[in-house]
Parts: sequence; C-alpha cells; structure tokens
Amino acid sequence: MKKLFTLLLLFISIQMIAKKSDSRYYELRVYYCHPGRLDALIQRFTKHTTKIFEKHGMTNVGYWIPNNNEKNALYYILSYPNQVERDSSWKRFGRDPEWREVARKSEESGKIVAKVESTFMMATDFSPKIKPSSKSVDRAIELRTYTATPNNIDNILARFRNHTTKLFKKHGMTNIAYFKTIEKDPSVQPRLVYLLAHDSEAAGKASFDEFRKDPNWIKARDESEKNGKIVDKVESIYMHPTTFSTIR
Repeated sequence: MKKLFTLLLLFISIQMIAKKSDSRYYELRVYYCHPGRLDALIQRFTKHTTKIFEKHGMTNVGYWIPNNNEKNALYYILSYPNQVERDSSWKRFGRDPEWREVARKSEESGKIVAKVESTFMMATDFSPKIKPSSKSVDRAIELRTYTATPNNIDNILARFRNHTTKLFKKHGMTNIAYFKTIEKDPSVQPRLVYLLAHDSEAAGKASFDEFRKDPNWIKARDESEKNGKIVDKVESIYMHPTTFSTIR
C-alpha cells in the first residue's frame, strides 16, 4: 500500500510539472515594407531568415500577412528561453556572415523594410500549449489586443480564464495562444494579446456575433463589469498564414 501511495504521489507530481505555465519569452514583430517590397521580404524569410533564426536559438512560432494589408506588413512571433537569450540570439544573428550576405543581396534593388515594431510577451496561465498546426489546415488567424481600463488587466484575465475561452470554443473558435505584454515602462499596464483561428474571416465574424448574444457571455460580462467597464479598447486583425508558418 505504501509503495502504491508513493507511486500515486509521483504521478501527481509529474502531472503538476507538465501543467506548469509556459515560461518562454515571446516577441511579436511587425515589419512594414516599402511599397512593392513585401514579396521580397517573404522570399527572404522563406529561403533564409527562418533557418538562420533557428541556427541562433530562436523558435519560429508563426508568420502571417494581414488580409487587408494596406501597410505592406508581415506579422510574426518568435520565442526564446528568456530575455537574456533573446538579446544574445539577436546579437549573433546580426553578426552572422550568412545573414549579412543574404540581406545585401536581397536589397540590391532597394531597401525592403521601412519600419519594425516589437512587442515582448509572456504566455498567460490559461493559454493552450502553443504547437504547430497540421500542414493540411489553412485557417484565418485573428490577432486581438485588449487594452484595459486603469487597474483592470487582472479582471480581464480572470474573465478570459474563467469564462471567455470556453465560450469561444463553444462558438466554433479555436484558442491558439494568449499573452500578456511586457511593457518597457513598468508604470504602464500590460495588455492582453491573443490568437484565434477560424475557418475564414467571415466565419470568425459570424462566430463573434453568436458569442455576443450568448446568455452565458452576457452574464459573465455583466458580473465582471459591475463596478464599471474593464476594457478600454479592442483591436482585431484578420490574417492568413504564410507558406512557412508553423501555425496555420
């Protein structure tokens, strides 16, 4: 009996370790290209950049192009073991002779990237395990960002943890990943950034229409906002995956 009890404790301990939150350091990067140069950027990533990232210890999470891409943008997410490794990887990448030659050749017809935006993030404790999609699947990916009203980011996270993610699934949406931003200024409240997958952009919008009418959602929303609104702003971008994206 004692041996059985010991094995049971060992099993529980293993399960608890397996369920630990993702501690990796994530970076959402947005590249805005000069007019007519997005295809050159995509080719550079397809043939070279993602492989050189991996060479220097970066993990390619996903690459997407906005459906309405007036700004000629590419969105992508990388992960690293921690912030120190992130900085070290980028330094090695920038000094890599292979990368420098690739960059030089790809820009013989002119500069490609006009501006880069970077957001650092950590996975929330309720985020699904981030894993590659089946190559046979090609869905619409929606990137959503929630800015909380003052001092309410934890209330937003609690609502998602306890209610919202389950209701999304009920209405046909696939929860891919949930992140909390790491702001440079510690006095600035973090934002919630997350990814959903839909069969199409139209299907995503239809799912949200049904979600907003769901009595369980209305109850959860009203309960969470009994002391006032907790969401100041919601931003949504529908995107499609590149051919080399691991999340499709």
